[in-house]
Amino acid sequence: MLGTTFLLAIRSIQRHILRSFLTILGIVIGVGAVVTMVTLGKATTAAVQQQISALGTNILQIRPGQGFGRGGGGPRPPDFEPEDVTAIANQIAGVTAVAPQASATATAIHEGANWSTTVNGTTSAIFRVQPWPLTAGRTWTRAEEEAGKAVCVIGSTVQRNLFAGVDPVGRRFRVGPISCDVIGTLSTRGQAGFGGDQDDVIVMPIKTVQRRFTGTRDIRLMLVGTDQAYSTQQIQAGITDLLRERRAITGGREDDFNIFDTRQISDTLTGTTTLLTRIVAAVAAISLVVGGIGIMNIMLVSVTERTREIGIRLAIGAVANEVLLQFLVEAVALSCLGGVIGLILAQGVILLLVPVMQVPWTFDLQINVVAFAISAVIGVVFGYFPARRAAALNPIDALRHE
Repeated sequence: MLGTTFLLAIRSIQRHILRSFLTILGIVIGVGAVVTMVTLGKATTAAVQQQISALGTNILQIRPGQGFGRGGGGPRPPDFEPEDVTAIANQIAGVTAVAPQASATATAIHEGANWSTTVNGTTSAIFRVQPWPLTAGRTWTRAEEEAGKAVCVIGSTVQRNLFAGVDPVGRRFRVGPISCDVIGTLSTRGQAGFGGDQDDVIVMPIKTVQRRFTGTRDIRLMLVGTDQAYSTQQIQAGITDLLRERRAITGGREDDFNIFDTRQISDTLTGTTTLLTRIVAAVAAISLVVGGIGIMNIMLVSVTERTREIGIRLAIGAVANEVLLQFLVEAVALSCLGGVIGLILAQGVILLLVPVMQVPWTFDLQINVVAFAISAVIGVVFGYFPARRAAALNPIDALRHE
C-alpha cells in the first residue's frame, strides 16, 4: 500500500511541476545554505589549525611589552639580551630549546631581479623549536653561527621571485648591505591568516643580522620550544619569574614582557570560527522553516482542489488513515526532493568557493545526512495538518464540493 501511495504522490507532484518546484524552493535554499555554511566553516577551522600547526603547537612566543605592541603610553620596554636566552634554556624545566630572533626588512637582488622581504636572524635552535623542513641544501653550522657568516636559507616566495628556474643553493645574491650565500631552501608553508606570507623570508645567523642590519645585540622575540610532558602553564610561570628577576621587576609592578602560547591561540581561533559557523548556520536554517510553511500552504490548497477526489475515495471504501497517509507522503516527498536538490546545490557552491577561500575541500557526511533528515522531518511536521484535514472530510460533503 505504501508503494502505491508513494506513486500517487509522485504523480500529483508531476501534474503541477512548476508549483511543486516553487513550493520546495525554501527547503532547497535552507538545506543548501546550512550545508554550505557548516562545511566551509569546518574547512576554515581546519585551515586555521593547519596554519598554526605549521608554526608549531608547543611553542611559547615571548616579546617585550604588554601585548604585540608597546602597550600603554610609557617608554618602550627594553628588548631581551642573549643572556636571557641562555638563562631560559638552562634554568627552566620543560624547555627543549630557545631560539632568539632579530628581524629587519631589506631588498634582495639577484641578476636584475629584486624583491623586498623580511630578514630573520636566529640560531640553529629555530629548526628544533619550529620544525621547518628543507627542500634542498643545509642549515648553517655552529662555527658559521658564531662567526656571523653571511649564509642564509630562503623561503619559497623569495626563491620564486629571485631564482625562477634555477637552483639557488650555492649561489650568491645581495641582501641589503651584504652579499649572502644561499645554503638551503625552506619548504612551503603558505599564507597565515594573521601573519601574511610565511614563505617570504630569508633566515640568517642572528649575529649576522645584528651586526649588519640592526646594529645592536637586542632581541625582540624569543621562541621557546616546550616538552609535551610538561604543563605549559608551569613553564610560563617559571619563565615569568625568571624574566621578572632578570629585568628587576619587583613588588606589584606589571610585567614589561608578554608570553603567548600558540596552542591557546589555536584554541581561541578555532572556537571563534566554530561559533561564527553555528550562528550563520542557524540564520540559514530559518529558510527551512519558511520552506515548511510553503509546503503546508500548498498542501492546504491541494486538499481544497482535490476535495471531490477525496470524497470519492472515502465513498468507495478508503479509510481516513489511508487518505492521511497519501497526503503526508506527498508532503514528505516534496520536502525530501527539496533536500536532495539542496544537497546537490550545496556541493556545487562549495566546489566554487573552496579555491576562492583557499581552504581544503572536505565532504562532511554527517551534516549532509542531518540536513536531509531535517528536510524529511519538516515534511512530516508541516504536512501533517493538511493531511489530517483531508482525512477528516465528510464523504457526502466532499462529493457535493464543486
